[in-house]
Amino acid sequence: MDRKSCIDKCFLLILAVAMGSLESSPARAQDQLFDEFRFGVSTSVQGGRSGEDGAFPDLTVLFDPFGYEAAGSWREQLLHPRVHLGTSIGLSGEATQFFTGFTWTVDFSDKLFAEAGFGGVIHTGDLDGNDGGPNLGCRVLFHEYVGGGYRLTEHWNLSAQIAHSSNANLCSPNDGMTRAGLQVGYKF
Repeated sequence: MDRKSCIDKCFLLILAVAMGSLESSPARAQDQLFDEFRFGVSTSVQGGRSGEDGAFPDLTVLFDPFGYEAAGSWREQLLHPRVHLGTSIGLSGEATQFFTGFTWTVDFSDKLFAEAGFGGVIHTGDLDGNDGGPNLGCRVLFHEYVGGGYRLTEHWNLSAQIAHSSNANLCSPNDGMTRAGLQVGYKF
């Protein structure tokens, strides 16, 4: 299977599963597989040879296996991370990322929240400098992000985040990828 075909199939699978969960009834909210679904767009914030061109459609689903929803204080929220799974899709030959890890969300009020996430990513980018964009050295990288958001309603939110993926100098080269963007989220 070629790279573009693999990317297309992974994208369609994530989209189909996420959209299917939107059709579930609100009465079964506690039985939901997903806690939240987000979609948005990001762009590279790196310059020079390591920069990436264009915009990157982003899809992320969050799961709540550790009881974040029931956590009351910010301390309890930190002890109950959610699990995230997502993709940042490279268009025009730029790297596509498939990532997973843990997300820690802290509420400042009913409306404002901050997040941090850490995990891993598999990407389709350049490893050794034969193509344009960042030279990433390894196919599997570390992935971390920070962000903040605003809850528009009980279910809808808007968030901004900056995400970085690199190999922590475990491989050479290690240009890394840094992207910033906006996402709209639907919390079940």
